[in-house]
Amino acid sequence: MADETIGIVGAGIVGLATAREIALRRPGTRVLVLDKEHEVAVHQTGHNSGVVHAGIYYAPGSLKADLCVRGVSLLREYCRERGLPYEEIGKLVVAVREDELDRMESLYRRARNNHVPDLRKISREEIKEIEPNAGGIAALHSPRTAITDYKAVARAFARDIETSGGEVRLGFPVTSITHVPGGIEVASGQDRVRVDRLILCAGLHSDSVARLAQDRREPRIIPFRGEYMLLRPEKTDLVRGLIYPVPDPRYPFLGVHFTPRVDGSVEVGPNAVLALAREGYTRGRVSPRDLIGLAGYPGSWKMAARHWRTGIREYRGSFSTAAFMKDAGRYVPGVGVGDVVRGGAGVRAQALDQDGTLLDDFRIHQAGRVTAVRNAPSPAATASMAIAGHIVDAVFGEA
Repeated sequence: MADETIGIVGAGIVGLATAREIALRRPGTRVLVLDKEHEVAVHQTGHNSGVVHAGIYYAPGSLKADLCVRGVSLLREYCRERGLPYEEIGKLVVAVREDELDRMESLYRRARNNHVPDLRKISREEIKEIEPNAGGIAALHSPRTAITDYKAVARAFARDIETSGGEVRLGFPVTSITHVPGGIEVASGQDRVRVDRLILCAGLHSDSVARLAQDRREPRIIPFRGEYMLLRPEKTDLVRGLIYPVPDPRYPFLGVHFTPRVDGSVEVGPNAVLALAREGYTRGRVSPRDLIGLAGYPGSWKMAARHWRTGIREYRGSFSTAAFMKDAGRYVPGVGVGDVVRGGAGVRAQALDQDGTLLDDFRIHQAGRVTAVRNAPSPAATASMAIAGHIVDAVFGEA
């Protein structure tokens, strides 16, 4: 129906992209975005490192692979149309040990299957031509990998929504979701709105908001804090583009890497430590409610039993700059403890199944009038416009 009202919970980049897609594709539909914060893109989007991923890492045929590759071209064109930052600075995925070469080869085949443009394998000597200060014995070079400012992109999406006649209603923490005849009532305390369909893009709170809508309890969100160092300004010229390790396939995290930002700074990181609150951007932020939820979920204990050694190593880097930089120094050997200062941190909403499995792929669940994005970690920002198209196709039966 052209006169429907569609509600979207969450004013991060995925929620805003989805609202924008509906407004553009279905004129006459009223779009209403609801978020508890008082500005858009406060959490995962606002703490994003700004990398536009080319699609190297993701299993061919997965939603991540398909939507990331499709999303890159959409995002690149959008940024160019709107005058937003988009710089193709390139990426090296570097092997520093012989035992990483087979994994690098597997990654290369995966990336080729995903049609990553202009990707090639390079030697130690070619690494030095691209990144004179980098280490490594071999690498994959992705020259089209880019950086942008995702918070600026999210703000542009919000403007598009409002220009199209939609509304972004901030300061609206959702406290209840009730199915009513012919629609859904969403409440924030005594403030209530009625919508015909509801799309949940609640990020760090995606499982708890989904439960309000009587969706399934699993997967649960486990918050992982990613902490960064910053290269001192006089050291930023040591790095020209993105420098990444060959990732460990057991984990959905990519390891400590070097990331130039569009503002000229260079981040080193992130690590991945279990946060003690869903919005635990600092070590001192603890939420008893979130801790109780974490401790009471069987999947948490199974995950801990499986990965405790890695967890200890990550926490060591959290408390020790020397330990943090030991890993980073393998990739840019000239960078040490004295070349960095503590930077910011983000929190990744990582979905966890009851058996202790960290979900890798995007997970989007539809039940009647409610569509819930249950797992959308990196590269969700890169893929946001393609994820939006995928959601809209599903919601309106246009796939």
